[in-house]
Amino acid sequence: MIANRWSELIELLDKKNVVFLDGLTDAEIEEIEGKYGFRFPPDLRDFLQTALPAGHWFPNWRSGTESDLREGLSSPLSQVLLDVEGNDFWLPEWGVRPETTEERRIIVEKLVGEAPRLIPLNLITYLPDRPHESGNPVLSIHQADIVYVGFDLNDYLRAHFHLPDRKPWPENIREIEFWDVDRWQSIQW
Repeated sequence: MIANRWSELIELLDKKNVVFLDGLTDAEIEEIEGKYGFRFPPDLRDFLQTALPAGHWFPNWRSGTESDLREGLSSPLSQVLLDVEGNDFWLPEWGVRPETTEERRIIVEKLVGEAPRLIPLNLITYLPDRPHESGNPVLSIHQADIVYVGFDLNDYLRAHFHLPDRKPWPENIREIEFWDVDRWQSIQW
């Protein structure tokens, strides 16, 4: 394992029984990004190249099945559609709510397809691939209930695994196109 800004955090996670494998190589990163159509933000790429977490429901980017990885990547759409189809969830900026479930599905699939890709981290948590910068917030998505669970990757890992030295939340969290947490939370069904 190379020493970098993630080394101390990885040592703390190791003490919490998170299993790590050798980090991903540049070639592995490029293959994953090409195959699944996204780019790892720089901080997630650096973390995964330092050490690859295994177990604890982390996606297995090195040897996981293509169907499992694609399912993780498509889960945000599936989750949102559960409320669009089953609970009449609809954001006003999506336009007039179509009458049929199929029409609603087509619109939401298009909107999610144009939105930043959400890269699965652990269970129902995701890091947006855009903007392609370090410091994107980590989102939890359960149906159309979308909330912040970390103001960035480091904060999320420290919070999720109850690690010390969390920094205070900044006054403003980076907004992510389409996945604006405040907007999603403003809708009551």
